[in-house]
Amino acid sequence: MPSRLRGSILAAVLLASFCCISAYAQSSFTVGTATAAPGQESTGYLEVPAGIDPATSIPVVVINGAKPGKTIALVSGAHGTEYTSIIAIEKLIAAIDPAQLSGIVILVPLVNIQSFTQKVPHVNPIDNKSMNRFYPGKADGTQTERASFLITKQIIDRCDYLIDYHGGDLDESLRPYTYWGPTGKEEQDRLSKQMVLAFGLDHIIIWRERPTDPAATRYLDNTASVRGKASIVVEAGHAGVVDPDDLALLVNGSLSTMRALKMLPGDPHPIENPVWLDKIEDVVAFTPEAGFHTSDVAGIWYPIAKRGTYVSAGMKLGYVTDFFGNVIAEPRAPFSGVLLHVNAVPSLKKGDNIANIGQVAPHAP
Repeated sequence: MPSRLRGSILAAVLLASFCCISAYAQSSFTVGTATAAPGQESTGYLEVPAGIDPATSIPVVVINGAKPGKTIALVSGAHGTEYTSIIAIEKLIAAIDPAQLSGIVILVPLVNIQSFTQKVPHVNPIDNKSMNRFYPGKADGTQTERASFLITKQIIDRCDYLIDYHGGDLDESLRPYTYWGPTGKEEQDRLSKQMVLAFGLDHIIIWRERPTDPAATRYLDNTASVRGKASIVVEAGHAGVVDPDDLALLVNGSLSTMRALKMLPGDPHPIENPVWLDKIEDVVAFTPEAGFHTSDVAGIWYPIAKRGTYVSAGMKLGYVTDFFGNVIAEPRAPFSGVLLHVNAVPSLKKGDNIANIGQVAPHAP
């Protein structure tokens, strides 16, 4: 082949390659009403239409990096009074520089607007449903289900990685920890494990028993995992308090994870020897074994053990009195482990969760 012809062919190939790269680099990215060109940031809303109950607007931010790369979704506020995680996303909006970013970041600081504005823990007061229990959602369901459906379509289906942010609700005194849910898919599990270690929290729950039906995945991160996206859950914050140390854990952990994924420059700071937990159990205020069978039993909770402490099997965690000061229950640890959270308020009724205990795994996964 003549050298001139070879040169022409090579030039054409290089030009085509450059055009492809340029076309990719110049593409904008839209979520809801937020559209960002490369090197730009845009704010907008996921507009959840009215149905059998009112419409709602979920704030969303798109940061489109100046360099091509993967897409990560950072989602918080499914429970609108888990304040630390919500504010952490707000801090990340300001901390991520599009000029330094490779790829795209979708940030959702607050899914459950009504919970936040009305100070209602755990559920969406519009339909009384948790906004992290009804994925992948339904287009014709209640507001929570319609919001979950839109998040699934607009965010989960379009990202490569996902981090779901939580923390202690108004009635939960919680120590920081993360969830890692292995799927049995080698590459996906390698990536999600890399993410959870890079995030840097020192206690990691191995979440094995998760829904596998794509039509009933329930949780945000599990919906992403079932769809092949590496995902983790992170928790920090307690009892409505925005502690600067808890906030720093979430902000710095997010940036470290993005560095591990090569989305930001710099080195990650992974946790080297985390405590792995492979069994989690709720401790409820009243049980049939305690002799309380009526639906109207209520009491006043007095905790003894604190969040983050290690307890032995059978250890008393606190006690419950009636409204005259008589002790009516003494909840105890079902096994030895660490108290991940303890009920933070005196109010109790039958079936209320007063603590959450994690059992240390015999070996790291």
